[in-house]
Amino acid sequence: MNKLLEFGRKALFVIRVLSGYEERRIRSYRLQIQKRIEVAEARKMALRKIPEQTILAEVRRMVEEMQTLNKKLEETEVAIEEYFKPIDKQAEIIMNKQLEREERTMKDMVKAMKDQALMEKEVAERITNAHVIDGSQNNSQGTPSTISNESQVK
Repeated sequence: MNKLLEFGRKALFVIRVLSGYEERRIRSYRLQIQKRIEVAEARKMALRKIPEQTILAEVRRMVEEMQTLNKKLEETEVAIEEYFKPIDKQAEIIMNKQLEREERTMKDMVKAMKDQALMEKEVAERITNAHVIDGSQNNSQGTPSTISNESQVK
């Protein structure tokens, strides 16, 4: 009986091979295995990309946080500038007043120096005029040697 069953199995196998059924079955099995391999490769690639995607997601998150912080920083700077605007205006007014005072002081000093220079010039002219007048009087009255003696006495 076993031999008969064994012979029947072999006969069916031969019939399936000759009819092409076994070949189609083998090709189908090979295609199924090939599809499984492709799916496994795709999963493998996806698993390899997960760390990259995680890193990229982390980098994106960090960039967004930095942009948020930059916006807050800019808003804070604007708020600080708004807060100090009145103080800056007052400081500018004070600086302008001090500059005006310094300019007035400088003008007064320049005027005083000019007045002093004019006075010194007048004194020098009076002295030279006095010497010229004394010299002309002495020349008409005496000799040049007496003039030098008189100027030394004075």
